[in-house]
Amino acid sequence: MAKKGKKTKKAKPTDGTQLIASYKRAYRDYDILDTYEAGMVLTGSEVKSLREGNAQIAEGYARVRRGEIWIDGVHIPPYLNAIGFGAHDPDRERKLLLNRAEIDKLDARTSQGGLTIIALRLYWKNGLAKMELGLAKGRTKGDKRQNMAERDADREMETAFNRANKYGSER
Repeated sequence: MAKKGKKTKKAKPTDGTQLIASYKRAYRDYDILDTYEAGMVLTGSEVKSLREGNAQIAEGYARVRRGEIWIDGVHIPPYLNAIGFGAHDPDRERKLLLNRAEIDKLDARTSQGGLTIIALRLYWKNGLAKMELGLAKGRTKGDKRQNMAERDADREMETAFNRANKYGSER
């Protein structure tokens, strides 16, 4: 009688991060030129809500104002047990924590026009809430189609190459 094999668990990231929310569609809708990791200024009920895994960042974008960077469009629903004074506004602007050099660099690149700062991921890193920001340029519908065609062509070439290696180049 054969023994049943052990079920293997998915490998978890070893860098101490735990994903809360991500915006996967951003890589299709935008060309991501550069990424930055930023801390967030949060209230207590926001932290508790994030610990439950509640957040939506799909419409999140950041702006530089008076030398500070603020994220808007991120929805963190209220914590269920926080009522009255302890509750927070779910759609408020939140301050992000970056180095002065990074803020100045982002401000210079976005002021040129055509570029925006979008939220890519929200995650816990060693007990602290972090957000991955992407400096992005929007794609048009034609750009998206061209990108999909290139990806399909690359996939077909890879498949043909693997078949040739597997079965040999018999003629």
